[in-house]
Amino acid sequence: MWNISLDKNLDTPLYVQVAKHIKELIDENKLEDDKLPSIRQLAKKLDVNNVTIVNAYKQLEQDGYVYSIKGSGTYIRRLPIPEDLSYLEEGDMELMVSGIMPISHDSINFASVSPTPDVFPIEDFKKSLSRVLDRDGAHAFLYPEITGFEPLRESISKFLLENSQIHVNKDQILITSGGQQALDIITKTLIDQGDSILVENPTYSGALSAFESRGARIIGVPMLEDGIDIDALKANIRRYRPKFLYMMTNFQNPTTYSYSEEKKSELLALAYEYEFYIIEDDFLTDLSFKERVDLPLKSRDKYDNVIYIKSFSKIFMPGVRIGFITLPNKLFKNIIKAKHTTDITSSGFLQRAFDEYLRMGYWKEHINRVREVYKEKYDFFIKELDRLREYGIDFIPPNGGMSFWVRLPEDIDGVELYKECIDYKLSIVPGKVFFTDSSLYSNYIRLSFGTVDKEEIRDGVRILENILSKPSLSKDSKYLPFV
Repeated sequence: MWNISLDKNLDTPLYVQVAKHIKELIDENKLEDDKLPSIRQLAKKLDVNNVTIVNAYKQLEQDGYVYSIKGSGTYIRRLPIPEDLSYLEEGDMELMVSGIMPISHDSINFASVSPTPDVFPIEDFKKSLSRVLDRDGAHAFLYPEITGFEPLRESISKFLLENSQIHVNKDQILITSGGQQALDIITKTLIDQGDSILVENPTYSGALSAFESRGARIIGVPMLEDGIDIDALKANIRRYRPKFLYMMTNFQNPTTYSYSEEKKSELLALAYEYEFYIIEDDFLTDLSFKERVDLPLKSRDKYDNVIYIKSFSKIFMPGVRIGFITLPNKLFKNIIKAKHTTDITSSGFLQRAFDEYLRMGYWKEHINRVREVYKEKYDFFIKELDRLREYGIDFIPPNGGMSFWVRLPEDIDGVELYKECIDYKLSIVPGKVFFTDSSLYSNYIRLSFGTVDKEEIRDGVRILENILSKPSLSKDSKYLPFV
């Protein structure tokens, strides 16, 4: 099928001829493999320059036939299946790399790191909403300050001191519409085209997309079991002189690893010495199953080098969209400007209600209940996963959070396993989407238990066991469906 007949005497450029032929193959559904040949392979096959294939693939991408993943290759953009699944539910790798996880409505959801609605504090929050309406009336729907409702910022300042030993006053806090907006605002403020930034590798794919959108040069630094590789970090700091390091101290996404106390101290010393900021995304510190909670990096920050981001979405209710940033004095004005151009200000009514919720002491009761619920699911999931070790999988129990970072045998590709699971209504996340170079470490998957119950955990692990027991997922073999 790749014996493309090219006529060099035609006025039509060779790359256009190649693109046209590939379009026909895709339209006629003659390509079984989603991935196109590499540029070098196809150029050699057709006896043309590599540039010809590069331009052909660019033309196909512009016309919506393919998409490319840096470091991985070029893939066919399959059309949606009208009667059964939307394009999101099919498993669009391009969307997943951008942080949008495709999940079928009727699948067992091991993909989403979101809380189950069963633990939403509906009644307590309803009381807070009613109190605000009774107390403030129409004023509840006025614009608050750009930085956020002042009493809420006071409550968060007190919350941080009591729960995380973080000392920041209310004027250092900016309320945001969730953690992702906080990342977007920081990106707009700090990154100029071509700036170098460092990230843990692997890391949250939504952050990578935000940084790439501003033209940043992203350098991944390997994650170890006790935090980032300090030797590699030092080498990259000296070489690139980064604007900032983006990191997650506790239950990092996706690895679930937590930083040692020694590495926390080393990070702060490096940030001070080389004058860069640390963006600390406090993903799930609250959801620790240990007796002693490891504190965020910000609790040690003496030099105002840590920009601390926290969202209440994962522990509270995702739809409320309440988060915040702590602002270094040097960046205050620019970050405020970025927030104003993004959405002027976050919902004043929800800010007032969440402030009331914190002041009434509902949070402590809620977080204790959430820990009990997720600890029970966590323990059950570990017992089920342990049965899969005989098939060569491995994982480190994180003792907190909502996920497991699972290493597959070297000859099993996480993307192929992901595709196989889709056929059996199981949603997982292939590890590739979290790496700065997706061609590396393809034998990892992330399994999350936020939205599933024990029965779904048991059924989902059984599906994985059935698939892993079949010799059809080798990286060197053609994709074969499980039967």
